[in-house]
Amino acid sequence: MSERLSVFKTYKLFVGGKFPRSESGRVYEVTDSKGNWLANAPLSSRKDARDAVVAARKAVGGWSGATAYNRGQVLYRVAEMLEGRRDQFVAEVADAEGLSKAKAAAQVDAAIDRWVWYAGWTDKIGQITGATNPVAGPFFNVSSTEPTGVVAVLAPQESSFLGLVSVIAPAIATGNTVVVVASEKAPLPALSLGEVLATSDVPGGVVNVLSGRTAEIAPSLAAHQDVNAIDLAGADAELAKELEIAAADNLKRVLRPQPVDWAAAPGTDRMTAFLETRTVWHPTGSLGAGGSSY
Repeated sequence: MSERLSVFKTYKLFVGGKFPRSESGRVYEVTDSKGNWLANAPLSSRKDARDAVVAARKAVGGWSGATAYNRGQVLYRVAEMLEGRRDQFVAEVADAEGLSKAKAAAQVDAAIDRWVWYAGWTDKIGQITGATNPVAGPFFNVSSTEPTGVVAVLAPQESSFLGLVSVIAPAIATGNTVVVVASEKAPLPALSLGEVLATSDVPGGVVNVLSGRTAEIAPSLAAHQDVNAIDLAGADAELAKELEIAAADNLKRVLRPQPVDWAAAPGTDRMTAFLETRTVWHPTGSLGAGGSSY
């Protein structure tokens, strides 16, 4: 009996709910921490980045218009699906980051728990960011938050999965759509996450995953006029400065890179970073002699 040949996985981009190859046809070798070949990953071009922005923009209306409760259900579904493919992600994270199976399992478990954590915040974040404001006059003055829109995210370079989830989940929990540039040296967990998102009720275009050279893809996203914000978590100091300058052209919100312990308990900062505040004034009528305002 002849020996069976292994079937190697072909990793693809995740754009608009589909799995295209890079339009350039390019790939690059991904290796483990010891330099052993793992797979060929798509080498995204600027055209791929523009296509991802188009897909993200198309998805904004439906995703931001969904109820917060529904978004929470979808994020929880992602956690459910990841739980079922836990072993695959443990193996990919172990190879990507040179971790033992036990440490990689801890990273994957924390990432799954993080989806659940942000799922619980979708219908609560508005309660801590909105307010009824005191004013001197016959008015109601109410502030509420709404999503910024399309957010470009440079995923952390060192934390291929937990860090990745920690920058994607908060952005979409509040109704934004994202274009993610995966870790350049360890993109495989991110590309596999795209396969999970495609079967997790996440509408096409809400999350778009690109792999390749961060310094090649990021400038076109930072300068893109239809991108509303950018998270520079995965940029080094020199690249971050270049991208901030490009982002200023259409007044993008910019979340600057900073030292982060991705294993630490998450907060609300990454959710509030990509929210806009809308304030509404509503007249209540003149104050009567008895002090009644309505």
